[in-house]
Amino acid sequence: MNSSKHTELVNAAWSVAELLRGDYKQSEYGRVILPFTLLRRLECVLEPTREKVAAVAEKYKDQEDVDPDGFLRRAAGDLAFYNKSDLTLKKIAGDAGHAATNLKLYVSNFSENVREVLEAYEFTRHISRLEAANQLYNVLGVFTDLDLHPDSVPNHNMGYIFEELIRRWSEQSNETAGEHFTPREVIQLMVNLLIAPDGDALHLPGVVRRVMDPACGTGGMLSAAEEHIMALNEHAEVEVYGQELNAESWAICRSDLMIKGQEPGNVVFGNSFSNPAFKRKTFDYLLANPPFGVEWKKVKDEVEYEHNSLGEAGRFAAGLPRINDGSFLFLQHMISHMKPVDVDGKGGSRIAIVFNGSPLFTGAAGSGESEIRRWILENDWLEAIVALPDQLFYNTGISTYFWILTNRKSADHKGKVILLDARDQWVKMRKSLGDKRKELGDGKNGKPNHIADITRLYGEALDAAKDENHPQHGKVKVFANTDFGYQRITVERPLKLRFEVTEETLAALAAAKPVQKLEQSEEFVAAVRTLLGSSWGTKSDALVALKDAVVAAGLLWPAGAPFAKAVREAIGVRDADGEVQLVKGASEPDSELRDYENVPLGEDVEDYLKREVHPHVPNAWIDHSKTRVGYEIPFTRHFYVYKPPRPLAEIDADLKALETEIQGLLGEVTE
Repeated sequence: MNSSKHTELVNAAWSVAELLRGDYKQSEYGRVILPFTLLRRLECVLEPTREKVAAVAEKYKDQEDVDPDGFLRRAAGDLAFYNKSDLTLKKIAGDAGHAATNLKLYVSNFSENVREVLEAYEFTRHISRLEAANQLYNVLGVFTDLDLHPDSVPNHNMGYIFEELIRRWSEQSNETAGEHFTPREVIQLMVNLLIAPDGDALHLPGVVRRVMDPACGTGGMLSAAEEHIMALNEHAEVEVYGQELNAESWAICRSDLMIKGQEPGNVVFGNSFSNPAFKRKTFDYLLANPPFGVEWKKVKDEVEYEHNSLGEAGRFAAGLPRINDGSFLFLQHMISHMKPVDVDGKGGSRIAIVFNGSPLFTGAAGSGESEIRRWILENDWLEAIVALPDQLFYNTGISTYFWILTNRKSADHKGKVILLDARDQWVKMRKSLGDKRKELGDGKNGKPNHIADITRLYGEALDAAKDENHPQHGKVKVFANTDFGYQRITVERPLKLRFEVTEETLAALAAAKPVQKLEQSEEFVAAVRTLLGSSWGTKSDALVALKDAVVAAGLLWPAGAPFAKAVREAIGVRDADGEVQLVKGASEPDSELRDYENVPLGEDVEDYLKREVHPHVPNAWIDHSKTRVGYEIPFTRHFYVYKPPRPLAEIDADLKALETEIQGLLGEVTE
C-alpha cells in the first residue's frame, strides 16, 4: 500500500470533521471518527463470513442452554469478534428514516468485546446526537464509501491509518491531549533506548517477544515497540499487553488491536494497582508513561494490604511512596513482571518509564521512596537515567526523565548507572500544543536528528564517560550503584542547663501536670515562689533548695522520677556553660541541638565525625541506633556547571541604557 493511498484514506475519514464543525468541539471529533473507523474496518474484515455467522446466530438464538460464542467465532473465521446481524453501514444508510435505530441494532449484534469498546466511546449517545444534528446520514455516507477491506489495507497499514487519526485528534484537542497521548517522538526515543541493546537477539529466526504497558493510554508505546521489533525482524512474533484506567483511552487502544488483527483481550480496562490484569505473566519489555504526581488514595487499602500482608510475595514489599504520587508504584508493578534470568544468563527483561524529577530525590533515608530506590540499586537493576528537555509533553512543562532498568545487565554495565543529559536536545515547535513547545528533532524537514543522536550516545555511554576527547563527554557520567547511597547519621550534643526561679519558670512549674495533680498545688508553687530570683549551677543544688523551701512551708516533697523530671524541665534553662545532664551516667542529648548529616556509603561515620564535626563541636556524638541508609540520585547537581556573574560594569551599562530608553519613551508620551 503506497503512502498516497494511506493519506487518501486518512483524509477521507478525517473529512467527517467538517460535518461535525459547529455541533461538536474540536476536542470531540475523535469520539465520532475513531469508532466509525473501527466499525467500518470490522465490517470489512467480517464481510466474507457475514452470512455464515448470521446463519449460526439464527440456529442458536432460541437455545438458551447453549453459549454460541465459540460457534460464532469459528463461523467468523476464528476471529476474536463477530456480528450476528445481516445489516451493513450501506444498508443502514439506504434507510435514512430509520438510520439511528438500525445503527444501534447493528452495534448491539456485535460480540461483547466490540460492544464494550463502543460503549466506552459512548457510541449510542453520539448516534442520537448526530441524528439530532441531521448529520448521521452524511457521516454514514463517508464511511460507507471507505474501502478498508484487508485485501486493500493490510493490518499493519490499517494500524498506521488509525494511529494517524489519533495523532490528528491529539493535535486538535489541546485540552485533552495530555490525558491520552504521549508525543510520538518521545515514544520513539524511549523505545529505541529500551530495545536497541537487544538488536542482535531480535534478528534471530522465530523470535517471540511480549511487551506490556500498565498505563497504556491509547497504546502508542505498545504500537511503537511492536513496530521497532518488526523493523528489525519482520518474521518476529510480537504480543502486546496493556491496562488502562481511562475508559476512552482504553477503547482507543483496544480498537487499535482489533484493527491490526491482534488479540483485543490483551488490553484490559481497570486499575493496575488494585486489580492487576496479568498477575502470572512476565514480559520481555515493559514501558510506561504514568501520570505525574497523581495520588493513589482510592486504592490505598488494597496497596497497603499487599505491602503489609504479602511482603516479598507481593509487588510493594520495598516500600510505599507518599500518597500524593504513585509513580513508584507503577515501577514496582512493572518490576514484578520481569522475566527471571536463568543460570545461563538468558531470559530477563528491560523496563523504560517516564518520571518527573520527584522520584530522583524525594524522601529522606528510611522513607518509602528512599527504600524503593535502595531496593532497585542494591539489586543492580537501574541501567540509566536520561534527562529530557522541559516543555516536551502536552499537559506539563516540567522536566522529565527516562528510567531504564533491566535484570540482565551486560558485564561492563554491572554495578554501574549511566546518567545522560539530553536537556539541550530540542527544537522549538512552530505551534505550541498545550504545554508542549519543544520537540525532539527526527532528522526530517531540515531538523537535527536528536532521536538518533541520543540513541547513539546511549550506546556509547560508557566509552564517552571515560574518554575526555569524546565530543559528548560532558553529557554522560557513570557512577557505581553505591555512589547514590548515604548513611543518615544523627549527631547529638549534650543538654546543658542552669537552674533558676523566675516568673517564667514559675509559670512553667505551675502548668506542669505532675504539679497540677498535687492536692496542694497552689501552696506548692507559693512555697517555691519564695526563691524568686535565685539561681543554681547544678541540678542537685537546685533540688535541695526547692525541697527546703517546700518543707519549710509545711508541705511534703513528692517522690518519683516523673515529678523530679517535671521540676527540672520547668526551672532548667539551656546554657552553653551550664551543667551537662546525665541519664544513667551518660550525657543526655539536647533535642534542640540535634543535627543530621549524610555520610557516603563505605565511609566510617566516626571518622567523618572527627573530621567534619568535632573541630566545631568537640562534645558531639553519633546516636548509632538512629542511623539510616538512604539513596537519592541528584542528577542536576552532577551536571551543574558554574557560570560566573557578569561584570558589574557590564550590568551597570545595561541599566543605564534601559534608563535612557525609558526616559525617551516617557518623553514621547508627554509630548
